[in-house]
Amino acid sequence: MTGTGGAEAAPDLTLVTLGVETRAASVDAAYSAAGAALASVTEALRAGGVAAADVQSTGLNVRADYVWREGEGQQVAGYVASSSLGVRLRDAAAVSGLIGEAVRAGGNAVRLNSLHLTLADDSAVRERARAAAWEDALQAARQFAALASAGLGRVLSVTEHVPGQVPVPLAGFQRASAAESIAVEPGTSRVETAVTVMWELASLAPA
Repeated sequence: MTGTGGAEAAPDLTLVTLGVETRAASVDAAYSAAGAALASVTEALRAGGVAAADVQSTGLNVRADYVWREGEGQQVAGYVASSSLGVRLRDAAAVSGLIGEAVRAGGNAVRLNSLHLTLADDSAVRERARAAAWEDALQAARQFAALASAGLGRVLSVTEHVPGQVPVPLAGFQRASAAESIAVEPGTSRVETAVTVMWELASLAPA
């Protein structure tokens, strides 16, 4: 029998991808502006207590910015440089403020690409999910054994199927007003699992 189960807990880890994008007349100017904006974002995060190990560069790109001009065709109008950081925020109460400071530090160049709320260590929650999945499988097995006029014998095998956590996505953001920081609503992070258990069917002793 296969049983499913899940358990929830308040997330304690926020995964954020912050980026910067700048435009300029030359590659060098665009690249330098992006570097300066990203440095400001990084400095704001460090000032807010984010450890160096929790900030990682995840992308870098420089490309030409083309426009169509009548009679001239496609022309290079400038250059666009972009870069991004993957950030782990471990203080749930400080997430909104930290993101706000990073956005202010980078100015109009900042792009907030993604945010996920999850669990740094889901082992305790996963244990509860396993227990729920086992109970689900056991109840079904007992019912089918009774329908077959038999009982449950030894457990022959147990296999777990792990779909992983269900993160809280960017939709968890709520903007209070244009002048205020975005409020991050933590909600809950859910861990789900499934377990397939094979039992021996045992004959019932005659009454």
